[in-house]
Amino acid sequence: MMRRTGVFLLLTALAVLPARQLRAQAQPLVRFMNEHTLAFVLFDLLETSPALDGRPLQWDMDAWVGKMYNRLWIRSEGELLTAQRGGEAEFQGLYSRVVAPYWDLQFGARFDVAYGEQTRTRAHLALGLEGLAPYWFELKPTLFVSQDGDVSASLVASHDLFITQRLILQPRLEALAAVQEVPEWGVGRGLNRVDFGLRLRFELVREFAPYIGFNWSRLYGSAADLARAEGEATRTSGFVAGVRLWY
Repeated sequence: MMRRTGVFLLLTALAVLPARQLRAQAQPLVRFMNEHTLAFVLFDLLETSPALDGRPLQWDMDAWVGKMYNRLWIRSEGELLTAQRGGEAEFQGLYSRVVAPYWDLQFGARFDVAYGEQTRTRAHLALGLEGLAPYWFELKPTLFVSQDGDVSASLVASHDLFITQRLILQPRLEALAAVQEVPEWGVGRGLNRVDFGLRLRFELVREFAPYIGFNWSRLYGSAADLARAEGEATRTSGFVAGVRLWY
C-alpha cells in the first residue's frame, strides 16, 4: 500500500510538473523509500460464512518488508472448518522486485497443508506478477510447479469502487487451473475453480473496515468430477461477514 501510494505520487507528478520541478519533488520520496526499510501487513479477507457446511473461516493475507525496489513478501490464504476438524492453508515466501511502474515480479516457494483425519503437505516453486492494471484493477497472476512437476496457475483480480470516501464495494475474482490431474489434492486438468465475490466495507478508520458480502464458487471439468466422487458439492454460494485490516 505504501509503495503503491509512493509510485502513484511519482507518476502524478510526472504528468503535471516540468522535469526540473519533478526532480526536486520526487527526490525526497525516492530517497526515503530507498534508505528506510518499510513493512506492511494486509488481511484483505478475514471472514466467516455461517450458512455453509462446516461454517468455514477464511483468510487472505499479504505482508512485505523491504525497500522501494526489493522486498520479501509473505502470503497466506486458507479455510478452517470451525464446525468440524479440517481445512486447508497455503503459505508463500517470495522475493519481489519492481520491474515497471505499479508492477512487481515475484518468485519463491509455496507450501500447502491439508488437515483433517490425515494431514498432507506439498511444495511448489512460484513465479508471478503483482500490480495494478489500467483502471486500477489489482491483479496477481502466478504460475506454480509442484515438487512432483505438476504445473498449475492462479489469477486473483479485484477492484475498489468508492461509493463514498469510506463506503467501498469490492468485486473480487479468483480462478485456478492446472495442466495435470492430481486426484489426492482434488486437482483436475484444465480450469478447476472460479470464485466470485462482492463485498461492501465501511472504513471506520483506514486500517479497519468491517464488511458484508456474497460469494459464489464453482468447480469445473475433472475437478468437479473428483468432488462428486467424494460426495462434495461442485458449487457453493452464501453470505459472508468479516473485516479488512492493515497496519
